[in-house]
Amino acid sequence: MSKNIKLRKGLDIKLAGVAEKVVENAPMAASYAVSPLDYENVTPKLLVKVGDKVEAGSALFFDKNNPRILFTSPVSGVVSAINRGEKRKLLNVAVEPDQEQVYKALPKVDVAKAQREEIVEMLLESGLWTRIVERPYGVIANPEAKPKAIFVSAFDSAPLAPDYNFILKGEKAAVEAGLALLARLTDGKLHLSARKGDEGFMAEIKGVEYHIFEGKHPVGNVGIQIHHIDRIAKGDVVWTVNIQDVAIIGRSVLAGKLDMSKTVAVAGSEAQKPMYKRIISGAAIESIVGKQPASVRVISGDVLTGVKTEADGYIAAGAHVVTLIPEGDKYELLGWAMPRFHRFSVSRAYFSWLCPKKEYKLDTNLNGGERPFVVTGLYENYLPMDVYVSYLLKAILVGDLDKMENLGLYEVLPEDLALCEFVDPSKIEMQQIVRNGINLMIKES
Repeated sequence: MSKNIKLRKGLDIKLAGVAEKVVENAPMAASYAVSPLDYENVTPKLLVKVGDKVEAGSALFFDKNNPRILFTSPVSGVVSAINRGEKRKLLNVAVEPDQEQVYKALPKVDVAKAQREEIVEMLLESGLWTRIVERPYGVIANPEAKPKAIFVSAFDSAPLAPDYNFILKGEKAAVEAGLALLARLTDGKLHLSARKGDEGFMAEIKGVEYHIFEGKHPVGNVGIQIHHIDRIAKGDVVWTVNIQDVAIIGRSVLAGKLDMSKTVAVAGSEAQKPMYKRIISGAAIESIVGKQPASVRVISGDVLTGVKTEADGYIAAGAHVVTLIPEGDKYELLGWAMPRFHRFSVSRAYFSWLCPKKEYKLDTNLNGGERPFVVTGLYENYLPMDVYVSYLLKAILVGDLDKMENLGLYEVLPEDLALCEFVDPSKIEMQQIVRNGINLMIKES
């Protein structure tokens, strides 16, 4: 029996450039990359060198913190580059793909009968384990742990987010297989959440605790859903998996080989033709959006939580949308004195409140600099969680671990406060502060 949950807080930011529901196969990229920077708290140790031949599913590096966690190549080919940054920090491992792909065989797993240990070993060996995120802290799940529950959100409410019902049309068998395997990784419940009125085939899936959510962004964030279904307390461990990664797991198991293909939305006001593209994870960004002028910012992910990607960069492992918006590099003379009908505001400082259905072409300009906290209670109007945002952030800034715990740090990840960061008049980098607090908590514990 489904559980209906309606959230009244939040904000839908209507941006121009929604992806048209047309799917195009992107060309094979010149190279694909796997980056440890796409994951939190990972210390990589290389297993390959430039010139090595690898198969799709071959390990490229592992995590020193847990050597069982492997990061595998999404394609077969030759290791073309090992890119490093300051102090020889590993940025990514790039692979030049073969014309004909060769796949490393996965251990056979019976979806109907597999034991937990078999599933864990298969996911670890294939590199698919990295798609499972552990809360609190938002790190790759510990294979030795047993979560009290696993949560999967079947929709995304972020600006220009992809429509997973459209993306996963025809992949019901893969989704069911992936969920069936995940259900065996916990003694608790497997929670699946869909959006009211847009449930698709999710309502037909058996063996899950089904929930229907209604409301504005961030209603699609799995952290918000956890808060309203089964809150995380000190000592609790829960796992989360993106619904498209569930399909990748199921598809790979059914095929017996690693299949890292996925569909991403190419969206934003600067996209020449907003649409969906079928790619392989880790593709060079140019193979997805083509060459872009310097006046366009390319973001792996949505505008609230995504990361800026350079022209020679690669799509982030967790990105399911590539957003193109204008760079905010132009000064607006006396902008504060203008009516700004083309600007969006959550207050009535501009006239955007008169046009609630208008789509906006927003750039990256902050329109001002960072300033001290303004305690207005504004954040609590947009965050549908029982968390006092300003007090939590102040506890993190002073490194007070006890207050951080008591004020709800175990329940939040940076993405959960992204909307608060957007509406914040002080322009505080809340997401980075939360990540710093989480890293401090990990270090001290």
